[in-house]
Amino acid sequence: MATVYHPSHKSLIPPLLSFSSHRSVPPSSSPSVSSLLAVCGWSHRRFRMKSPAHRTRDIERQAGYLKREHCTPPPPRTGSDTMWFIRDSCGIVCGIITWLLVFYAEFVVVFVMLLPAKNVAYSLFNGVLFNGLAFLALASHAKAMCTDPGAVPKGNATKEFIESLQLKPGQVVYKCPKCCSIKPDRAHHCSVCKRCIKKMDHHCPWVNNCVGESNQKYFVLFTMYIALISFHALFMAAFHFVFCIEEDWAKCSNFSPPATVILLILLCFEGLLFLIFTAVMFGTQVHSICTDETGIEQLKKEERRWAKKSKWMNMKVVFGHPFSIAWLSPFATPDHGKADVYQYIV
Repeated sequence: MATVYHPSHKSLIPPLLSFSSHRSVPPSSSPSVSSLLAVCGWSHRRFRMKSPAHRTRDIERQAGYLKREHCTPPPPRTGSDTMWFIRDSCGIVCGIITWLLVFYAEFVVVFVMLLPAKNVAYSLFNGVLFNGLAFLALASHAKAMCTDPGAVPKGNATKEFIESLQLKPGQVVYKCPKCCSIKPDRAHHCSVCKRCIKKMDHHCPWVNNCVGESNQKYFVLFTMYIALISFHALFMAAFHFVFCIEEDWAKCSNFSPPATVILLILLCFEGLLFLIFTAVMFGTQVHSICTDETGIEQLKKEERRWAKKSKWMNMKVVFGHPFSIAWLSPFATPDHGKADVYQYIV
């Protein structure tokens, strides 16, 4: 819900008159919400505002949200809940499945294909490469899952807090009626996380978290490394099939020929499926970063109201400034430096 700060009234009222130029209220009076609704010809039972499309993003315009009890300040944080983790059963199951699938690929690659191989150099090189990429993929997944994506402080939509912002007269701010927080520009409310997320792209159940301003780098790295190990596993599986066809199946694996074939087929199916999915997601994320437009903004076709920057600067905003090998590391927190040029309107 949008509000306008009026220093003369020392209160916050919905900017109803800003959307209607046909009727007005005398400036000397201090109108209430009910009188403003009546003057504008609206009923408190059907509280609708004629606003531009980009100002109607996931905001429920119900008069009930104006009541004070809907914005009770949140309880103070304790040491037990300092780590960010979404308690969503679907997301937790998807996250566990992701790790189990990576471990399955590790098992087939190491014990079915590499250990029985006669060429030690081939086994050592591919073993180090595959396990290294798999480790980076799981580390990126853990960072994307347990990093705060850019959640707005919950319950800060109070009169005292908004007055402390020292807003200019007539400046519009947005209050999220679902988490009772002041919604910055380009923030959206996530129904799963139950928070407003800055630069929210989407909520991904596979990482059990939103992809937002603070963890987009880790999500991009996760999709990239999963795509790489999927391609690598497919390449090794195809090479192993050719090798076993030319040689005796009993000699090219420590398992029985039927078990070897089943394990390789399942690995190929998993690798092909995740290669397509993560490669498409990786390309979508890179395109979103370069155009500086999140998935939700593209879907809702929101009007662009932020400064346009170069593609290289947009990459630095997400991965850090300046360019370095740390861009590929899930353990390096992005140092935005001069690239952090976003000025959120709150």
